[in-house]
Amino acid sequence: MARRSGNCMRCLVIFSVVSALLVCGPALYWKLNKGFVGSARSTNSICPPCVCDFPPPLSLLQIAPGLANLSITGCGSDDPELKEEMEKPFVDLLTEELKLQEAVADEHSRHMNVTLAEAKRVASQYQKEAEKCNAATEICESARERAQALLLKERKITFLWERRARQLGWEGE
Repeated sequence: MARRSGNCMRCLVIFSVVSALLVCGPALYWKLNKGFVGSARSTNSICPPCVCDFPPPLSLLQIAPGLANLSITGCGSDDPELKEEMEKPFVDLLTEELKLQEAVADEHSRHMNVTLAEAKRVASQYQKEAEKCNAATEICESARERAQALLLKERKITFLWERRARQLGWEGE
């Protein structure tokens, strides 16, 4: 058994070393290689600076001139509703969009108010149930205390009767 655990331990150590070399090896290789190359470069003359002469980036108008003109002629000419919508002035479209957003906000507000009212109703119901439970607990506690007092009183009376019966010799009869 000890031989098997020794073999397992040896395999584990070998696996750990190989894993560490696979993870750290490439980084160490490039670090050492860069260090050697860097030391070789330091003995040579300094490299001249690179000259990067790239053309300026193209603008969107140069790439696709049709995208700048967003009013595409013939778009939606087959659909009368879309054609009517596209002919509306921009201000009217914005006004309509604002009205739609206001309607959505009103609906959202109404939904929140209904949800809040429902939450208040449920919380009130739970509060009433909790008060009932507390009242019932108090009643049970007072009843338990009364029963305990009566039990003590009954034990005391029983003890006194038994003692009196022993004094009079009524035990065996």
